[in-house]
Amino acid sequence: MIRLIDIVSAFLGLLFLWPVLLVVTIIGFFDTGSPIFVQQRVGRHKKPFKLVKFRTMSVDTQSVASHLASASSITKLGAFLRKTKIDELPQLWNVLKGEMSLVGPRPNLFNQFELIAERDTLRVYEVRPGITGLAQVSDIDMSTPKLLAETDARMIADMSLKTYFKYIIKTVSGSGQGDRVKY
Repeated sequence: MIRLIDIVSAFLGLLFLWPVLLVVTIIGFFDTGSPIFVQQRVGRHKKPFKLVKFRTMSVDTQSVASHLASASSITKLGAFLRKTKIDELPQLWNVLKGEMSLVGPRPNLFNQFELIAERDTLRVYEVRPGITGLAQVSDIDMSTPKLLAETDARMIADMSLKTYFKYIIKTVSGSGQGDRVKY
């Protein structure tokens, strides 16, 4: 049932939000010259997939977890996109393709070895990664791998239609800060 909701929501989101996606893409060309950010992430069953987002950092920023990136890498447009969570909208394409869900553990990079080990132990990779979830609305980011993996496992164990919609509503209403960048 959740997969069907993911597909319908992602399709409708892309259909109705295409003007926003277009405007941000155009403004992004003036901001960084490369408005779309594509990065290989760890997916379900640890299968790699290409995550799509709006670029919020300068093009030459090193490919590391957000909490390890420098705040000076974030562009002015990027700060706005992160604050409003608009930078996440292109991930609706990942949801539509079946690589992600609207709700699930945030997909990490393959170089986050400690987080991968913690998530492996708790079988977090048995579900699709998500755009939002319990960790995001609880302000838990990838800088605390053990806590994040435990929170992800708790979310997975308690997942229901009610909690699925609860995390989406909390995210849309502004709960959570997303992945933090050190200032």
